[in-house]
Amino acid sequence: MDSAHPPISSRRRFLGACASCLAFGSLAVFGQPRVPDRRMPKKTAINPWPARYAKNLDPETTQCLLCPNVCIRRPGETGKCRARANIGGTYRTLVYNNPCLVHLDKMEKMPMYHFLPGANVFSVATAGCNLTCKYCQNWQFSQRSPYETENIRLSPSEAVKKAGDAGCKAVSFFYTEPVVYFEYMADIASLAKKSGFKTVMVTAGYINPEPLAEILPLIDAVTFGLKGFSESFYGDVVGGDMDHVKNALLQVERSGVWTELVTLLVPTLNDDPDDIRRLCEWVGSRLSKNRPIHFTRFVPEYLLRNLPITPQRTLETARDIARESGLSYVYTGNLPGHEGNNTCCPTCGTLLVRRIGTQVKNILLKNGRCPSCKTIQPGPWTGS
Repeated sequence: MDSAHPPISSRRRFLGACASCLAFGSLAVFGQPRVPDRRMPKKTAINPWPARYAKNLDPETTQCLLCPNVCIRRPGETGKCRARANIGGTYRTLVYNNPCLVHLDKMEKMPMYHFLPGANVFSVATAGCNLTCKYCQNWQFSQRSPYETENIRLSPSEAVKKAGDAGCKAVSFFYTEPVVYFEYMADIASLAKKSGFKTVMVTAGYINPEPLAEILPLIDAVTFGLKGFSESFYGDVVGGDMDHVKNALLQVERSGVWTELVTLLVPTLNDDPDDIRRLCEWVGSRLSKNRPIHFTRFVPEYLLRNLPITPQRTLETARDIARESGLSYVYTGNLPGHEGNNTCCPTCGTLLVRRIGTQVKNILLKNGRCPSCKTIQPGPWTGS
């Protein structure tokens, strides 16, 4: 995903926090991005796992049905996501049990503000993505195959155990797109819920309806990346189709799973005030005026290092437009100390949760209500 990225020292901090340790290597750091190659690299360290949501068009040709890319591949070719491949005429996932990132986070980093505030979260990610965002903040992992990242062996049961050892309340699928490691995510989420953990999926929503319907009952909260609100931006910059994303978001909304939206504002590309207004009006009319939305700051990365960092004023303008459009909970991200980090009661203005960046400083809610006017604040604040 593109809203946050882990520091290079993340695994060392993880080792210090966990009661029992994994043999982590250092995080791989790559140079300039290369042109994608559909052919499978010649390394053999990956243990392919049966992929779901795929079919054979003939004895050798497969078609993936997991996401709208519906990749058709011959033996030896990977999908657009690089995480799935046709191996000998059978479609396989290359990332099961094989994360390239395991990290301890705060819930607010997802970003997720109305669900278990301040909770420790065990985050897992694998290589690959089914989109090709030119501004990706985690391109070293998302725009790589698992053959090009430094991975660890971590089964679903081991992941859940490590979450418990680290004192976490939730497990998240974060940093890269969890759709591409669907089988791994589903098995971790199922075990996590049985063990009493909450689950969070941070996704761009580029997924077909059937697999989305399967995964949602295993997920307690979704951070949904609504990356912009123009077809040209999705096509030219993101590498996807906006209508598929909107349909997935409506499906998540109908499911009743708690959802918060995040839009990374990239200067000159998706920060047009008219587009932001149309996005906010669509959210208010098709989802809910109480649906939290986070406008976050772009830091020059990947193929768009020529662009400037998002000005603070752009984030403030987006926040103003969202509030003028009737949205009740509008936040600014990657801007520590800004008032847009806080949750305030939309009825009386009382400060309810004070944050500095991803750190929660005060929680003044009383049983999910404003202590002043007693208005119920939407969200499963306690995770129940």
